[in-house]
Amino acid sequence: MTDSSVPAAGAPLLAGRAAVVTGAARGIGAAIARTLAQHGARVVLADLDADEVARAAASLPGASGMGCDVTDPEAVARLIRSTVDQHGRLDVVVNNAGITRDASLKRMTLDDFEAVLRVHLRGAWLMIREAAPVMRAAGRGSIVNISSISGKIGNPGQTNYSAAKAGLVGLTKAAARELAHHNVRVNAVAPGLIRTPMTEAMPPEVFAEREASIPMRRAGQPEEVANAVLFLASDLASYITGTVLEVAGGRGM
Repeated sequence: MTDSSVPAAGAPLLAGRAAVVTGAARGIGAAIARTLAQHGARVVLADLDADEVARAAASLPGASGMGCDVTDPEAVARLIRSTVDQHGRLDVVVNNAGITRDASLKRMTLDDFEAVLRVHLRGAWLMIREAAPVMRAAGRGSIVNISSISGKIGNPGQTNYSAAKAGLVGLTKAAARELAHHNVRVNAVAPGLIRTPMTEAMPPEVFAEREASIPMRRAGQPEEVANAVLFLASDLASYITGTVLEVAGGRGM
């Protein structure tokens, strides 16, 4: 069964849909929000940085911004409730919020290990837990978790990040199995090396080394990740659930 409000031929892919994107103030999250809005969605951008996410939302038609700590159950509940109150529905959730606290095993603190898992894994789980009842009641919905190729191949200095991103794959598949019979789809996108302010802050020689290891011989753009999210969020992917779509230029294949 597909959504009864499927856009007419020629209409934007997400016409009339309501979407939430976390970690949307900048980088990949902002690109995802922008792409969903361009394809007709009414997007609620959420981020820990309330001022920055409000500025990002102001540039998008029909969008709004909301400060949210995705590790806080009450804040997540407010975000979902506010979206439904504002738009009368919830069709798409993109769990993109994340942080890095890179260090070697011998230098990484327990706090930095747990902080990364808390934002990526606890945050996504809380979002899914709050969004699922709304989507189940509507008999439709698409949840997209932003994992990483790091969760597949591992990165030195990122035992916390790689573990968190691998955990998102397991969360995606388990949630997909639980929600499939309600026509709620759960998928993941695993970006590789993408040009964002975070990656461009890497030492140039490290960035160049990683870029050279990619079969396509270039880093990706945030919009290329956003296009994959758009596909999974839309009815073009109506029979796809529990999958991980790699956007990595062939890295790790």
